[in-house]
Amino acid sequence: MRSIGEMGRDSGLGVSALRFYDRAGVLVPAWVDPATGYRWYAPEQLGEARLLARLRRSGMPLADIRLVLAGWAGGDTGLVPRLLDGHLRRLESGLAEAREELSAVRALLGHKETSMTTATAAARLTLPGAGLAAALDAVRYAAGTDPELPVLGGIHFDIEGDALHLVATDRYRMAVARTSATGAATPADGAAATASDSASDRACDPAGHGGGGRVQVTVPLPLADAMRALLTDGAPARLTLDGGRVELETQGRQVAGQSLGEDFPDYRRLTLLPEGRRLPLDVPALRRALGGQEAEVCVLVLTDTVTVGDEDGAGDRVGVNPAFLLDALAAGEELLLEYIGPKAPLVLLRPDVEDAFSLLMPVSLEA
Repeated sequence: MRSIGEMGRDSGLGVSALRFYDRAGVLVPAWVDPATGYRWYAPEQLGEARLLARLRRSGMPLADIRLVLAGWAGGDTGLVPRLLDGHLRRLESGLAEAREELSAVRALLGHKETSMTTATAAARLTLPGAGLAAALDAVRYAAGTDPELPVLGGIHFDIEGDALHLVATDRYRMAVARTSATGAATPADGAAATASDSASDRACDPAGHGGGGRVQVTVPLPLADAMRALLTDGAPARLTLDGGRVELETQGRQVAGQSLGEDFPDYRRLTLLPEGRRLPLDVPALRRALGGQEAEVCVLVLTDTVTVGDEDGAGDRVGVNPAFLLDALAAGEELLLEYIGPKAPLVLLRPDVEDAFSLLMPVSLEA
């Protein structure tokens, strides 16, 4: 007999998936210990589990998987090939339709790019060194590393009035932090800001800061790390943005380089989420529980508190990447988790810091 952990390791399904398929009646354990609830699988179920894993990776619907497994177990030589052929035809048809839709999307994007004019980003502002260092530390972990999406491989600097927001995302998580300038941003010599102080600019400012146009650049990670290395003594730092050039100077030392040329996603739109249920986090306890996790997915159990558990029992349950959650927990010892729903991003907030939060996409527990 195999335990659920051994079956997950040997089949490639994972413990969460095995629990889901048990509840769905697709792959039921040979025996469940009535005292502990532990699931045990017979040796002959390993082949069935491996077949199930391959079918799910191919995207086959669960209803068809049931029939394939039933036909395979019963030695049906006609049903299974027909189901596989039908699924392959649907995939090929779906791929052709997706190609057509993506071609249309590319055409729309091309039209939008040619119809827009981009002004030169330029501004200069003085920032508290400690505040800028803390903001860089708060978002650095969420920056992307995918070479196919180079614009996510940096930290986005969004200046409006006396506020500087730093943003990083790799699509699966996003971190936002804010620091304030010692004075309102001023245009750099010989250049103009990217946007006027219009009503629409003020309307989209989540913190209500006005007093100047909005200037945005995305700083590549090597340059952002070099900036952070300068900020060791808390002395004020002067940030200058001039076209594609970014420069930080403090205590007679400076680093400079070119920003990433591509447009960063509209992070403000990504944060327009409905209000959810806020729960306090026992950060030290969660760190201890997550530190022993070897799986790629762990289950958070949400009752009056948030704990690491399994999929059975009372309370809401949501799957997360344990390494990603550990990164987000580094933001502080007192954090709140805002839960909107099983498919919505989890929001981690610091109650003592305005405009500092992180979003973490949940992981499906159904496969």
